[in-house]
Amino acid sequence: MTATALPKIVDAETWKRHLDELRVREKAATRELDAIAAQRRHMPAVRMPDYTLEGEEGPVRLADVFDGKSQLIVYNHMWFPGEEWQCPGCTGFTAQFTRLDFLDNYDARFVIVTQGPIDEALAYKRRVGNQMTWYSTANSSFGADVDAPAGGGFAVNVFLRDGDTVYRTWHTNGRGTEQLSHFFGLIDLLPYGRQEEWQDSPDGWPKAPTYSRWEGSQDIAALYGPRA
Repeated sequence: MTATALPKIVDAETWKRHLDELRVREKAATRELDAIAAQRRHMPAVRMPDYTLEGEEGPVRLADVFDGKSQLIVYNHMWFPGEEWQCPGCTGFTAQFTRLDFLDNYDARFVIVTQGPIDEALAYKRRVGNQMTWYSTANSSFGADVDAPAGGGFAVNVFLRDGDTVYRTWHTNGRGTEQLSHFFGLIDLLPYGRQEEWQDSPDGWPKAPTYSRWEGSQDIAALYGPRA
């Protein structure tokens, strides 16, 4: 870090003017996100088959994964057979969610579903100190049917339950999952941001290859696992 990696230094009045200009764009972005959320609420839905997943207590119908709630968010966690450490991005993303009881007030639940066998999935959950409820779709086509096939990427899917009937209402993957993370929200507030080489930053700002500052799965286990 050198003195050249500093913003332009100005007086308070000039700084306030720049902040006001930025605030116009920030408020416009907030209004656009409101409009996107409204469009999401107006989305149609597709009826799902009566899948059976595997949970800690054995087989469980998809409708019962809701645990009595009417709405369900599912994070489809990537899984690599035979690997001790699974996807660091998925491991780090899901490690953020340690307090989810507030969803009770919204008649909703948030769980993890992975293609890994349930015993291996639960062992990994314990190894990295994950607090969410895990299910396996290793013995059903559920993962593939919601765009998270074996050997494929991660995804977020949202479902609505009416009695025993389940509907799929929304899906995203890739950078679409960032809206669910406080991780990037906090880092993007920092003067140096994510410090990744693809970002538009002033000359002299610290930069590194994409993902190089992300914590690995072993790091997550060291922070949150049983030996933390």
